[in-house]
Amino acid sequence: MQLELTEQWDKVFPQNDVVTHTKVTFHNRYGIELAADVYKPKQAPNTLAAIAVSGPFGAVKEQSSGLYAQELAARGFLTMAFDPSFTGESGGAPRYMASPDINTEDFLATVDYLSNRDDVDAEKIGILGVCGWGGIAVNAAALDPRIKATVASTMYDMSRVNANGYFDAEDNEEQRMAKRRAMAQQRTQEYTARDYARAGGVVDPVPADAPLFVQQYHDYYKTPRGYHPRSLNSNEGWNVIGCQSYLNQPLLAYAEEIESAVLLVHGSEAHSRYFSEDLYKRLRGDNKELMIIPGAVHVDLYDNYDYIPFDHIEQFYTKYLND
Repeated sequence: MQLELTEQWDKVFPQNDVVTHTKVTFHNRYGIELAADVYKPKQAPNTLAAIAVSGPFGAVKEQSSGLYAQELAARGFLTMAFDPSFTGESGGAPRYMASPDINTEDFLATVDYLSNRDDVDAEKIGILGVCGWGGIAVNAAALDPRIKATVASTMYDMSRVNANGYFDAEDNEEQRMAKRRAMAQQRTQEYTARDYARAGGVVDPVPADAPLFVQQYHDYYKTPRGYHPRSLNSNEGWNVIGCQSYLNQPLLAYAEEIESAVLLVHGSEAHSRYFSEDLYKRLRGDNKELMIIPGAVHVDLYDNYDYIPFDHIEQFYTKYLND
């Protein structure tokens, strides 16, 4: 499939003139063609350590993942921020679907691609996931030992939040079955209609009684700070049935078996902090770390340089990609 890529700079963050930026495409093992932005320091040796970045869940590479990728490239890494299957400039149909398997495969496909670049040291590849893609990155690390170092920033476990609701408030068989019934009915209707209803992105305007974290999402996705026309969260959201498979497929089932390095970064005031804290308790080995950022809320780690610990992330990758 020939993808249509936007060549002009259309990111929500300014371009850094110490790095080069190019558009690339690559494919995953399902034959889906993916689109990515590659960032590379202008003053660079022949081969570099590389980092693939994606997230947040429902965002595009022109938002937070691109910001992370560009900043890490300025610090000496070759990086790529990619759009997952079915979203952004990447291929895959129907659009706006999600899958624990295919989304994990998207990360593994970045390792395939990076391993075959002449300017990348194939023994020095890491990944970074933001928000929901933090959990997916951890799952990829559990599956693929080629990944030498993984950072999950302001992580969500998408299986847990879909199956159990926020703060595990819906963690019972009755409520999960109600979700399954609703999804099943929706599928029947959509098969007949040959169309997929969208669930809606971040609510706009924000109701006065909305939880604080919903207000914070709005502050990123629905304002000039982070709005992007291709972003699901900024616009019409996933398909209603888009995340159905996350209900039954535990994403982090084998996290304990990860041998490579993992850094979990979360804000002390983030509503989602429990995802990283609970995962960290399961990880084994002295190359695992949980870093809590004082005062930061969930979306601060999307784009706020006062809170994103880029110095520490750089040191983490420098140490473990060179081991």
